[in-house]
Parts: sequence; structure tokens; C-alpha cells
Amino acid sequence: MTAGADTAGRAPAAPAMSVFERYLTVWVLLCIVAGIALGQLAPGAFQAVGRMEVAQVNLPVGLLIWIMVIPMLLKVDFGALGQVRQHWRGIGVTLFVNWAVKPFSMALLAWLFIRQVFADWLPADQLDSYVAGLILLAAAPCTAMVFVWSRLTGGDPMFTLSQVALNDTIMVFAFAPLVGLLLGLSAIIVPWDTLLTSVVLYIVIPVIIAQVWRRALLRQGQAAFDRALARIGPLSIAALLLTLVLLFAFQGQAILQQPLVIAMLAVPILIQVFFNSGLAYWLNRKVGEKHSIAGPSALIGASNFFELAVAAAISLFGFHSGAALATVVGVLIEVPVMLLVVRLVNRSRGWYEQAPRNAARHPA
Repeated sequence: MTAGADTAGRAPAAPAMSVFERYLTVWVLLCIVAGIALGQLAPGAFQAVGRMEVAQVNLPVGLLIWIMVIPMLLKVDFGALGQVRQHWRGIGVTLFVNWAVKPFSMALLAWLFIRQVFADWLPADQLDSYVAGLILLAAAPCTAMVFVWSRLTGGDPMFTLSQVALNDTIMVFAFAPLVGLLLGLSAIIVPWDTLLTSVVLYIVIPVIIAQVWRRALLRQGQAAFDRALARIGPLSIAALLLTLVLLFAFQGQAILQQPLVIAMLAVPILIQVFFNSGLAYWLNRKVGEKHSIAGPSALIGASNFFELAVAAAISLFGFHSGAALATVVGVLIEVPVMLLVVRLVNRSRGWYEQAPRNAARHPA
């Protein structure tokens, strides 16, 4: 039985979406308005925050990122890796889409829309930065929110837990090389020292802290662990929103000059969400996995670890960069588009379960 599982060996059900999570798009829009307004009213204060750096790491943002990421990683039970073999077909689809398709398809879409279709309407000096931000957004699979999406589709909680644990393990080792490869293929200079520093600061150290903290909480019992998650969950979202206020305070002037930038950046993100979720869903059907496996597999293929993407973009390219703005657009549309994907997965269940191979392998 994995740590955090109940007495029947099942993973605990993910909680329903909180008010902050359900209305994340609204809060992000409010942060955009607040950040732009504050940046225009008190530019000196935000410039001072921007100068608080050590080795190209902004200290206030670094602290906020830790508050964002660590509660997310607390939910991940790496002991669930032992469950991987039970649904190896679904795990195989998840890994194929997350690591062999999603980052490369986003790099292609970014090149197509940012450097070709929308190039004449975007600032020429930011094109590479926008592409880099979109690549960063697609390079890390979702960690925490996928538990919510899985629950909303009736997904198998142990499969969800095991695929998140496996993806996070891979991410520790693969994020920097993958981002470096795709930025290099996109002819973007890779600041390797900063990239590796970002991986250590925003993946390796938070994973270690979260797992040590998780074990300490679980020694006090599952109820104590659940209460701790409930208390610190709002801090994670609050830190994200405060980071966005800071970011839009720096981005405000550029957005006021070209307000359609956000809409243009949203296009490749939306296409890759529907493409990757549809591909994972279809592949699971073809290999004969149950609907309760296909749902979480499709959803983790569609969503992004946007907290990590925002942190890496700010570290690599700065507050003023198009890369930071591109990752924030991912935050802006995450909840509404994922709720739409959830709806599609649920409504198509009858079609999914009519697959002959699926029925043969998983008889009622």
C-alpha cells in the first residue's frame, strides 16, 4: 500500500475544485488589471523588486515560486511508482504524449503561429522569447491540478497518482535537456547555467522539501496530512496570483501598446491542448485501456505545470520578456479549457466503451 492510500489500498479521492481553482481565470484577469495599473502608478517600486537578484535569480519571485510549487508536490506519492506496471498501456500512452509529442508539437505550433502567421502583428524583438515561453509551458506535465481533472472524469485515482509520480521523476532529469534541445532547434540561445539553476531551484529542491515534509505529516496520520494540505493550498494560489501581479506590472506598457498579444499567444496553446488530449484519449482506446484510465491520461497530456513554466521563464528571460508573458497566458486559459476537455471526455464515454478491443480486454 502506498503512503497516503486508504486501508483498501486506494489513493484518497482528490478534493473538489476550490473557489480559487474554479475561478482561476477570473483571478488572473484581475491580476492583469491590478498589475498593469500598479506598474503605471508606481514603476519605481517594481523596478526595485526587479533588481533584487542573486545569480540572475529574483529573490522575491524565487520565494513565491517555492510557496507555489511545494504544496503541489506534497500531493505526489513517489511510492505509487510501484503501481505503474498494472496499467502499462495507459502509462505508455501518457509518457509517449507527454515527452515525445507534446513539447515537439508545441515547438512546431510556436514556430508556425509566432514566426509565421502572427509575425507581422507581434514585436519583432520578442518573437524568439514568445516561442521560448511556449516551449517551457509544454515541457513539464501537470502535477497537482490533474488530480482534480481526474476526479471530475471518474478517473482511476491510483493510475492518476502513479502517472504523476512517474512524470515528476522524469521531469527532474529530462526538463533541462528537453528545453535546451527545443530552444536550440528553434535557434534560441540557451543559457545553460541559468537553466540548470532553475531546475535545481524549482524542481529538485522543492521535490526534496515536499517529500520530507510529506513523510513527516503522514507520520501524524492521514487526517493530519489532509488538514495540512487544506491549510496550505490557498497559499499556493495566492503566491501564483502575486507573482502575476509583479509580472504584469513589468509587462503593462507592452500589453497596452499591443492588447491582442495575449489572444495571439493563446492560439497555439489551445490547439496543442486539444490535439494532445485527443491523441492520448484515442491511443488509450486503441490499446484497449478502460475509460477511467484514458481520462486521466488524456488530461495530463493536455495540461501543463504552469507554475514551473512561469518560474523558469522569469529566471531565463526576465520579467519583461515575451517568454514570461507566454507562460502566463497558459495560466489564464488553463481552467476553462481543461473543464471543456473534461466535459468532452465525459460526454464521449459511450463512444469510448464501444471499442471492440476495449470490451474484450475489460469485460463488464
